[in-house]
Amino acid sequence: MTSEAAPSVFTRIIRRELPAAIVHEDEHTIAFMDAGQVNPGHVIVATRRQIETVLELDEELAGAFFRTATRVAKAVERAFRPAGITILQANRPAGWQTVPHLHLHVLPRHENDGVDLVWPRKNPELAVLQELAGRIRMDEAGGP
Repeated sequence: MTSEAAPSVFTRIIRRELPAAIVHEDEHTIAFMDAGQVNPGHVIVATRRQIETVLELDEELAGAFFRTATRVAKAVERAFRPAGITILQANRPAGWQTVPHLHLHVLPRHENDGVDLVWPRKNPELAVLQELAGRIRMDEAGGP
């Protein structure tokens, strides 16, 4: 969190300024029930440090963040036995991010649960996919 950034609602939960039903905490992450509960068992996993997007993660924090997400998803599976689980991580407002603090949703899903995500497939030809892949292909070190 930069010095001029206001504390996010998640930072305020971490500081115990706001109440929350906490599922898990460790050195790097916190997981708590989403107050909006799309379906019972809907959990938010967030970084303890207020950073805005996944693009700001170093490898250590990325590992901790996704380890916690995996552990929470397994706990949700065990507790609620959903037909499926959606893991949603959004970045920046155009990417559907509504809280400027890195987080993801672990959302248990059930047939006909009313959750509708429109994903408009474009189906480009393989040559277009090859060109797009060339623009983002990474070397073994993970860099472009």
